[in-house]
Amino acid sequence: MKSDPVTSAADLFAQGYNCSQSVFTAFAEENGLDPAIALKIATSFGGGIGRTGNVCGAVSGAILAIGLIHGMDSLQESGKKEQCYALDQEFIQKFTAKFGSIECTKLLGYNLGIPAEREEAGKKGVIKHICPGLVKGAAEILEELLKKDKDYRKT
Repeated sequence: MKSDPVTSAADLFAQGYNCSQSVFTAFAEENGLDPAIALKIATSFGGGIGRTGNVCGAVSGAILAIGLIHGMDSLQESGKKEQCYALDQEFIQKFTAKFGSIECTKLLGYNLGIPAEREEAGKKGVIKHICPGLVKGAAEILEELLKKDKDYRKT
């Protein structure tokens, strides 16, 4: 039996997966996507998208999960695109209200795209101390949004 996605996301991050992989895979698995594929899809979103310090990986993972769960797969499903955009916006608003930003650099206080800053952040344990809360918070916000849709879990 699988654990809930919030616990699963936290566990994945603790194992060494990045923020995006952790959040996306936890929700993807709940919705029938092979975890190995989910981990691959979300790999490049870590460190603020390819370690550039842009959008937080936990946010990217949640947005990917929203698309997986509610996304359109044909042009005849344009309403699903609008549903995703609405959920994306609500997620981002709630995440920003809780953490102050969706930008990795602002959340960590370091730009992971700059080797010296990444090294300094590593020495100070910034990722170990801040990112677990961001992963858990993103998963909790997403779980809350998705609970409105009682049928979101496909498995």
